[in-house]
This record gives sequence, C-alpha cells and structure tokens, in this order.
Amino acid sequence: MHDNRFTDKTAIVTGAAGGIGEAYARAIAAEGGKVVIADVNDEAGQAVADSIGGLYVHTDVADPESAENLVATTVDTYGKIDALVNNAAIYGGMKLDFLTTVPWDYYKKFMSVNLDGALNVTRAVHKHMNRGGAIVNQSSTAAWVYSGFYGLAKVGVNGLTQQLAVELGGQKIRINAIAPGPIDTEATLTTTPEEMVKDMVSKLPLGRMGTPEDLVGMCLFLLSDEASWITGQIFNVDGGQVIRS
Repeated sequence: MHDNRFTDKTAIVTGAAGGIGEAYARAIAAEGGKVVIADVNDEAGQAVADSIGGLYVHTDVADPESAENLVATTVDTYGKIDALVNNAAIYGGMKLDFLTTVPWDYYKKFMSVNLDGALNVTRAVHKHMNRGGAIVNQSSTAAWVYSGFYGLAKVGVNGLTQQLAVELGGQKIRINAIAPGPIDTEATLTTTPEEMVKDMVSKLPLGRMGTPEDLVGMCLFLLSDEASWITGQIFNVDGGQVIRS
C-alpha cells in the first residue's frame, strides 16, 4: 500500500460500522485520509470512528434529508469531500424470498436502501466535490447470477454507476463499482445457507471465500489519483466466480 494517497482528503464511507465498509474506512484512514463513518448502528459506528480518529454521523441512506445532513456535517467538520464509498445495504438478516412473492413493503424498503441509497448520497455529495472527486459503489457478483431481488438491486447499482459516470464527468467526478464474490463476513454467514456458501466456494477457481481485505486494494485504487482515467466501470473482485467478455 502507499502511505499517503489520501493525505488532506476527506472520504465518506456508508455502512462502515462493520464488515466490508469498516475495512474500507480503516484502509483509507491508514493512508492519511479523514474518514466519515455513516451508518444506522450508532454504537458500532462510533467505535470505528473513534478507533481511526474519524467522525461518525448517524445516516439512513434511504432518506434524502439524512443524506443531506451527512454531507452538511462532513463539510462543517472538514471543509470538503473528496471521496465517497456507497457501501450501505440491507444484507445481514435479509429475507430470502422470490421476486414474485416477497412482501411489497419489504421489497420497497430493501430497494430504498440497496439501490436508491447510493443515489441519495451521491446527489447530496456531488455538489460539494468542487474540484473533482471519486465515488465507489458496492455492487456484487449477484448482478451476474440469479439472486432474486438482491441481484436486481445490484444490477441497478451497476446501471446507476454507468449513468452517473456520464452525468458527473463534467464535474471531473469519477464513479466506479466493485462487485465482490462471496465474502467471509458475519452478514454472509448469517444470511446465506451454509450449503449454498459451500457450493459457491467449491466452484471458485481460487477455491476460497474472499475477505474484506481482498476488496480493499481495488477500493483504494479506484478512489486514488492512480485511477484518474477510469470511470463508469464495474470491477469483479470474486476469486474468478464470474467471467465476463
């Protein structure tokens, strides 16, 4: 890793109270960035922020007013926003159901966080990226295989990434997405049946589940100036789970 890629830069990471988001936040801070932890889990989120010398802001990404408050608090504290990671999602404890039968209220709530949340926060943030910036959306290989409404949300994240790349390019804002394969987190282990996890792992060319740390390098690269001519792309980090041409 580079020691100072994010010195004098401020980054917001949503859903960073644990799991993959926490790993992203810690990695950005380790390279000199000022990090804002945005989550609904106040106790865990504050603990992460305290441990990295960052800022915690209670944020419901599905609520545009909450997203605006997140941005206002960040700007008031640090004066600017250089990077955003849209990682927040309903995943741990997620209902397992079909598109044709999932309760409509749950489906709408799910999409309001897992798809609309990335747009809500981006709409609030981009106005303050006056000198350009970088955004990373969290997708999933679920977008490329059957995964019901979870996969549908990630297909939406991919499309959102591509469309916003065009809209935000004039502001010198880059936006890309990371699509992880099966990752060894508490959320995965409590949501996905054990036999399903074993079946997925058995088919991976690299033969193991990923870890949050396996995703960190791609996230830091895409947020950094090293990726200054990359936008609108979805990058699989998945142990070879999905091969696309």
